[in-house]
Amino acid sequence: MSPEVRRRVQESFDRQGLMSHLGARISHIAPGRVHIVLPARPEVTQQNGYFHAGATSAIADSAGGYAAYTLFPENTDALTVEYKVNLLAPATGDRIEVVGTVIRSGRTLSVCQLEVFGVQGDGERKPVAHGQQTLIRLDRPVD
Repeated sequence: MSPEVRRRVQESFDRQGLMSHLGARISHIAPGRVHIVLPARPEVTQQNGYFHAGATSAIADSAGGYAAYTLFPENTDALTVEYKVNLLAPATGDRIEVVGTVIRSGRTLSVCQLEVFGVQGDGERKPVAHGQQTLIRLDRPVD
């Protein structure tokens, strides 16, 4: 993967106010695959101390979107058309990690798999959610 694509993905991610607000960061960028990590903090939990499903879903949406974006040409954007997340277990751990993986990259629509893991400090990973997402590729006007 070119350094230009990595830069484009990271710069776009850095412009997302919600990801910044939540404290999420990209931990891995590869062609058709992006990992996003969210550290545990009281601000991203629900009333029982688990990671909130809204935070989990938002990060899953971004991981899939950026996985698709790694395969898109310059001057395009990815927008979510639809996504579904199944919550498998309460999301616990020192952090959650979402892996977005492209299943199909099309000229207009792309489909991604979304895997969410609760991760303990020792690296033990437990699946906590799984989903699928459809994205549309939009051309950006050239300045």
